[in-house]
Amino acid sequence: MIQDISLGLLQSYKEKINSYDEVLDQNGEIKPYWKGLFDTLESIGIDELELRNQEIVKKLKENGVTYNVYDSNQESNRAWKLDPIPFLIHESEWKTIEKGLKQRAHLLDLILKDLYGPQTLIKNAIIPAELVFDNAGFLLPCFDIKQKHNKNLLNYAVDLARGPDGKMWLLDNRTQAPSGAGYALENRVVMSKVFPELNKKTYRKKLSPYFSQLQQTVDSLGNNSNENPNVVFLTPGPGNETYFEHVYLSSYLGYTLVQGNDLLVRDGFVWLKSIDQLERVDVIIKRLDDVWCDPLELRRDSLLGIPGLLQVIRLGNISVVNPPGTSILENYGLMAFMQNACKFLLKEPLLISSIATWWCGHTKELDYVLTNLPKLIIKKTNRKQGFRSIYARLLNIEQLEDLKKQIQKNPKEYVAQEEVSLSTTPAFINGTIEPRYAAIRAFLIADGDDYQVMQGGLTRSSAVKDKFEISNQLGGISKDTWIITDTPTEYQEKSVERKNTNNQLNNSLTSRNAENLFWLGRLCERTMALRSFLKIILNRLNENVVKHGNEQPEFLIVLLKSLTHLTQTYPGFVGKEAKDGEVFDNDAIFVNPITELLLLINDSKKVGSVVYNMQSLLNTINQVSEKWNNDTRQIINLLEDIHFTLKKTNNINHVNHSLDKLHIRLFSFYGNIYETLPRDNGFYLMEAGKNVERILSLISVFRTAFNYKKAEEDEAVLMEAILENHHLLAQYRNIYKSHLSLKAVINMVFLEKNLTYTLSFLLNTLTHYLSKLPKTNEPNRLSIAEKSALKASTIINLIDADSLIQVDEKTQFRSKLDQTLSDVFELMCDVSNNLSSLYFNHSVIQHSVLDTLENSESDEI
Repeated sequence: MIQDISLGLLQSYKEKINSYDEVLDQNGEIKPYWKGLFDTLESIGIDELELRNQEIVKKLKENGVTYNVYDSNQESNRAWKLDPIPFLIHESEWKTIEKGLKQRAHLLDLILKDLYGPQTLIKNAIIPAELVFDNAGFLLPCFDIKQKHNKNLLNYAVDLARGPDGKMWLLDNRTQAPSGAGYALENRVVMSKVFPELNKKTYRKKLSPYFSQLQQTVDSLGNNSNENPNVVFLTPGPGNETYFEHVYLSSYLGYTLVQGNDLLVRDGFVWLKSIDQLERVDVIIKRLDDVWCDPLELRRDSLLGIPGLLQVIRLGNISVVNPPGTSILENYGLMAFMQNACKFLLKEPLLISSIATWWCGHTKELDYVLTNLPKLIIKKTNRKQGFRSIYARLLNIEQLEDLKKQIQKNPKEYVAQEEVSLSTTPAFINGTIEPRYAAIRAFLIADGDDYQVMQGGLTRSSAVKDKFEISNQLGGISKDTWIITDTPTEYQEKSVERKNTNNQLNNSLTSRNAENLFWLGRLCERTMALRSFLKIILNRLNENVVKHGNEQPEFLIVLLKSLTHLTQTYPGFVGKEAKDGEVFDNDAIFVNPITELLLLINDSKKVGSVVYNMQSLLNTINQVSEKWNNDTRQIINLLEDIHFTLKKTNNINHVNHSLDKLHIRLFSFYGNIYETLPRDNGFYLMEAGKNVERILSLISVFRTAFNYKKAEEDEAVLMEAILENHHLLAQYRNIYKSHLSLKAVINMVFLEKNLTYTLSFLLNTLTHYLSKLPKTNEPNRLSIAEKSALKASTIINLIDADSLIQVDEKTQFRSKLDQTLSDVFELMCDVSNNLSSLYFNHSVIQHSVLDTLENSESDEI
């Protein structure tokens, strides 16, 4: 029964095909393994397939799988798209493809060595000199760079698609920062969970051998005297297109994720700036484009690279995967000369054909291109010029003439490729199975004198019918790629032996991450404190509508002013000081405070608002993405959702509901990371940041509320609000019943050592975490941060509540209370500044700005 249905479904699919399709062989017959897949899909059913598709979307979101899109009018973080129908290739065909891929990798490695060495290819006119020397990818400072490994091209990715002859054709080379392997692995993990039926009925090759070999190759590049080399994964940062993959792979492989400012060159070596010490780096897995690697010798305006890196490579004191200079291999124009280069260097023809390519720098080729322009795709040899491929058949007569003039003006810059009909593959589009153009990105890693090919890859298909737009920048959809076998495959993981088990290099805390974790604690607490105080004010406002009408009582005015001081969103409810001849009505804002309160909640441009603090928090969370497990990522998704909701909400009743949700989700986030983070320096700094912020918030609110004496009724309401804000009201009532006394409140809020929101408890907790942090000098003495915290703790422990509540008869000012809190506030600011000078002085502050480093890794996927 299932077989009959499947044949009907396949027959329906065949009727939609207008190009060579992966489901059919050269005789137009259905390939057996595709039929088996359709049998399983039929047993699942189209409706269930749609549900599984939604489950894929959910899991990818939960796992934080994104692809950053530049120059987008929408959110830059685009959700990763995964088609529920995989791409299938049989093992027998894949073996042939493997041979061609390995040959191409060997060839490109030899070309790379030759172009930065003897240049015999240029001297023998195999490759035109202008194509190399005029190309932005050829970097003269890399001419004398040598690697320890006998391969310079260690990591290689290549885009393939099936041509009209039924064979795979090579479309593009990715050499300087190949991306996509991590996405391929994530696709496989998600598909395995969502479609267990496919696992049981189809045999496929595993991806893990590739990653095991990657780890072995990388570790073999380390210093011979170091049994456990220190390997770092260099990323441009969260603004990069494939930052998710950088986080994912660094965690999966067990390497420290770093940015350029986490590293420095000293004494001919590269060092990692951790908060403990400088740690020598042996290997860098590079995920930024070549020109950004070293501002001393390459692009001078780069903030992403490591000044002096090229010289360290020359000295043989660092290995880089892939080394700077490999960008020349991505020159489209070289594809026109690959056949001749292969015969010259390897004495054999290419095993995988490239798309027919013409470099316009030769007269004959230029004439052909200009004559046959409507049948060609036009590209530039320099990929960095932001030139998008032009499909000449889509141009009108006037546009074709303009393009011809551009090419004739500087023909050496242009490359033409034949536009051919490539194969389609089944894709699940809007609830139906449709044919879509697709291409595979295959991945290779050096393995001694040879290369190992991933037994799978990253397939991308076009979301648009009859258009070959597979790039994720243009909305392409990824697919899990299966190498089908007829029998089950057994694979035993080859673990990399790490003899020095006490070495903690791979768990190093960089100065940048140390700062981000400290500010994560502060921003999380800052957002929670603001949310709590806003709720108290909103509740009091609702009560006031009933009791006082439009007139605001004194206690409410004080609370609103406290809110401005807490958020530092001046002038706010504090108002402006009048200048000569000016009169300001500072009371007008209190008539209708809702307008200002809404701005304090949903104005993303207002520094100190809820959504501004949340955006800063989310940015900081993203900076240390490698720290989070799947549960934490799910909570982060919920925080992003409520952040979006708050930005769009203008109704005060809806805001109230959203603030309640925010409270729950922030506590869930903090509780999750508190329970799951290891008790290391990062955790201690996060907790120190949280306690510093909590102390500052408490002091700010308490000082504004009670530095001047108010009417007894107003002070009673203020005391109740302050106790409620710091989760102390229930304990106070339990001890003192209903009697509210400022002396008793001070004694509780300042001195009670067993309640978690009191100054005494917070200062003791802060001191404990500061003591856990490493001492750079004189380890048995207090650090400058500990000294500031100790001074603050001493001030609080020595207070006398009776003296603090004394008021000046004329001004009603409590000078002793105000001065005491001012002194402690300044000491807490000192603690923050001291921690910065002790541990964060190597890094660029990230907590208050959006990360906009979008200048690296042109390797679109």
